[in-house]
Amino acid sequence: MGEETADSSGFDAICDVMEKHFPDQEGLFYGTVVPYSLGGEDPLDGVEIWDAADGAPHWLYVSYGFSELYEKECEDPDISGYGFELTFRLKKGSEDSPPIWPVNLMQNLARYVFSSGNAFADGHHMDCNGPIALETDTALTALAFRTDPVFGEMDTPNGQVTFLQMVGITADEMEALMCWNCDSFLREMDRAFLLCITDLDRPSMMGDPSFRSIWEEGVEKDGSSTSGLYVETMSLKMENGRGTIITGAGNINILCSMLRARVGKGRSLTVYGPESTVSFIPDDEAVVAMEGDMMAVGMPSDSVEEVCRTLSPKAGSYILGCVPIDFVIQPTEILDSKGNVISTMG
Repeated sequence: MGEETADSSGFDAICDVMEKHFPDQEGLFYGTVVPYSLGGEDPLDGVEIWDAADGAPHWLYVSYGFSELYEKECEDPDISGYGFELTFRLKKGSEDSPPIWPVNLMQNLARYVFSSGNAFADGHHMDCNGPIALETDTALTALAFRTDPVFGEMDTPNGQVTFLQMVGITADEMEALMCWNCDSFLREMDRAFLLCITDLDRPSMMGDPSFRSIWEEGVEKDGSSTSGLYVETMSLKMENGRGTIITGAGNINILCSMLRARVGKGRSLTVYGPESTVSFIPDDEAVVAMEGDMMAVGMPSDSVEEVCRTLSPKAGSYILGCVPIDFVIQPTEILDSKGNVISTMG
């Protein structure tokens, strides 16, 4: 199982956890042929797959390589590598052997982490910009991350490692999750899908009246724990004391939801564009300031609803009276997984 070195203590630590949980089974290990350190394309040493029965029959995928599998190299003695390994639980169908696409998905996520240095952690989420399983018509187009409820954390000779579970979610579930709290959202989802096992065929939970009611109550009570919103298109201008925000129609609904869940609850919200940022800050006065490519908008609590009522996901200019900013909304092109335009919003 994988290539042994003089010190494989980190690798062995993951093996020990899995073998204790599956004492009567041998995992199926998909290893990397050419190591990443020698110019290979796959950052992970491999992904191991187990036939699991926790909650419901499913395939369990476990990564090897986000943590330090061999010699200790990172300076932090308490954390092994990036401090986590990924798990993924996929509902079993009629197939006799596990699908391989989650292995490729984990390697793709590893390429992102290794190239950017941005690690995943409990409570994170990620838009995959298309089906999590390519060439399928699944509605699951995003991932949420939580500490795996079965494996949790472990100490290794190279430091601590958290087993992070990847959970497949829909686009509207991701937006709903952002307006509330990832852990709370997945905990409620866990009640419907034990262990949040990913089912490619399931519809969005937001269509379930009971689940939606719980979500609405949670947002009203807790607000949002997500302080930042990333958008693909945004530019800023400042003239005569008024700010102008130019963005796409596809960003407006989530922006309004996040303003209600953050600024409406007394918390700041920062929107990140490709080359500029806007921070919406609870304030007693409606003020706007801009320096370089950063804009700060002070918003009184009673201005949030007026802004959200005024804005619409339709192309046009929107002049706000409650705060000194205007919005210019441009059409948003909706692309398929291959980058082809399939529709236009706005």
